[in-house]
Amino acid sequence: MMELLDYTFFQHAVWGSLLASIICGMIGTYIVTRRLVFISGGLTHASFGGIGIGLYAGISPIMSAAIFAVLSAFGIEWFSKRSDMREDSAIAVFWTFGMAVGIIFTFLSSGFAPDLSAYLFGNILTITRTDLFFLAVVAFVVGLFYFCLKDVIKNVAFDREFVRSQGVPVRLIEYLMMMLIALSIVACLRMVGIVLVISLMTIPQMIANLFTCRFERVVWLSMVIGFVCCIGGLLLSFYHNIPSGASIIFLSIVIYALCKTGKALLNRSR
Repeated sequence: MMELLDYTFFQHAVWGSLLASIICGMIGTYIVTRRLVFISGGLTHASFGGIGIGLYAGISPIMSAAIFAVLSAFGIEWFSKRSDMREDSAIAVFWTFGMAVGIIFTFLSSGFAPDLSAYLFGNILTITRTDLFFLAVVAFVVGLFYFCLKDVIKNVAFDREFVRSQGVPVRLIEYLMMMLIALSIVACLRMVGIVLVISLMTIPQMIANLFTCRFERVVWLSMVIGFVCCIGGLLLSFYHNIPSGASIIFLSIVIYALCKTGKALLNRSR
């Protein structure tokens, strides 16, 4: 392990794991508590539209994906509050629209897009300083927003109607959280890819929920669990030459299964 730290790409991967774990710990706990996993999955796939546009226009796919994902998040939030459209229908519209736009513009772009698989399936070993900078900016923004409005976010996550009755601008908080969810998803794309990124924001929280139900503790514990899973998956990927994104999620699910089984056996023995 110490020898691997001599390599720049491995140092980038470790820093990326830490920053992604911080982001996913805060945003993922809100997602799981609010039961927004399906919405987040829709935003994940909708961001592919921004990647396709970025490849076609010759600009940073991550930046274009971030803009596309944020606009999709606002669109889903707005349409889902209308009486003439159900929430799952709004998600499906933006989910499929984003994928369609991404496929069209990817094929229209000149030549073959060699990095496309990295956005679909992720490769933590190839993240660059630019990726780390984007992760750091998102982590700072998410952390600042969370610590300034921690109680409000927690109350909105558990009982938005009660918070609204107290005069809190719930709609504004929800729009801001949707924006942060979209940015967090895009920031982690290079690590685990579009296909698996939502797992990084839910599985550590599921593991943490096995040991505590308090919102703040779940946030901190899921950060630690997420970092351990990222490092473990990173090592598994490096030594066995298998995709890093899949390794991270596979290890996360194995840890969840072991913890779930262990807790069940412990409860049965009492």
